[in-house]
Amino acid sequence: MSGSEAESNMGAPRRGTTGEGAFQALMMAPSPDVAAQLYEELGLSQRERLQKDAAQAAVEERQRLAEVLRQARDFSGAARLLDGCGAAALVAELYVQGGRYVDAAEAWLRAGEVERAAAAFERGGAMERALEVYRGLGAREAMAHCLVRLGRPYEAAQLYRELGQPHAEVEALGGVPSGDPRHLESVLRMCKLLDAEGFTRRALALLADTMRGSETARADPALATEKARLLRRMGMDAEAEAVIARLPSSASAPESNGYHYLKAIPIFGELSLDDMKDLYRVARQVLIPAGAVLLEKGTPGSGLFVMLEGAVDVFSGPEAEARRLNTLGPGAYLGEISLVQDAPVSAQVRARTAVRALRITRAGFQHYLDTHDAAALRIFRLFTHNLAARVRALST
Repeated sequence: MSGSEAESNMGAPRRGTTGEGAFQALMMAPSPDVAAQLYEELGLSQRERLQKDAAQAAVEERQRLAEVLRQARDFSGAARLLDGCGAAALVAELYVQGGRYVDAAEAWLRAGEVERAAAAFERGGAMERALEVYRGLGAREAMAHCLVRLGRPYEAAQLYRELGQPHAEVEALGGVPSGDPRHLESVLRMCKLLDAEGFTRRALALLADTMRGSETARADPALATEKARLLRRMGMDAEAEAVIARLPSSASAPESNGYHYLKAIPIFGELSLDDMKDLYRVARQVLIPAGAVLLEKGTPGSGLFVMLEGAVDVFSGPEAEARRLNTLGPGAYLGEISLVQDAPVSAQVRARTAVRALRITRAGFQHYLDTHDAAALRIFRLFTHNLAARVRALST
């Protein structure tokens, strides 16, 4: 063995070395890199003993060892060593890196970063704690999202109603199970909301399906009254029940509520049903008057627009003489790149007619990514693939 090798191995912990011995060896290592390598070579039980002994050491020694653990990528171990040393924000970041989101959330609370704590609780699946913190913040939209994930859709729907978000309220009410005593009340509310939004046929189909599947629903006077009202709006009369019975289950597609348009966007192509529904709840319906600018060329991207009704013109720039590049209608989407990439808008988009659209802001989408790890991975993977395909197309 050379002299340099002997020096680099000086104090190296051997198998069977106690945690206290390993702690001293790491403290005596000639450099943090060497110490990190020595730590990586320890067995699990040795690392646990070392951390237990180090927790009783002086703050300065704990901080030095925590840096060694960071270099060895034991982020959670480093966080535990620093916990109580007055660096709660750093501890939280380390716990996030180690995938311990609930511990990170508790650290964010100690650091006074309450919003980050709530998001970390949600990301870690501690939905009751997330709900509690969001309630303290008065963040009713986030509370509603937690309630959906907790299997409490009726409560979520009430919050969405207070927030004036009818499409999210409908989605939440759709999760109220048939065995719930509030199921029929939920169906009735959904029908009224759908009709008010212009989806009368969809409301009637929902009501007819509910009444076919339940004797209680067929005998409910409120549902019968609502059915009559919807049939009158559809131009039907006393024989409407026979007309409804003859409608095929695959009757002409109802007016779009945007969900299927959103689902069809390529970067969302691998999302699970639950993740897709959560993303849809992030979207907001917006009404844009004719002549208004949706996207202004050269300005920072503001998020995604999904066209539901109306038409927009896409121009090469904001100038009066700018060339019109395209006209887009229902099902088209604009600005999806700004959700995952900070880049200026590449064209000028103006409403040709009055437009109804779904909108997802960058802030709303970022919170969605922060609380949906698997969805975020799939979205970024597809975005990268699509971007590579565009580059290849331009180079051929």
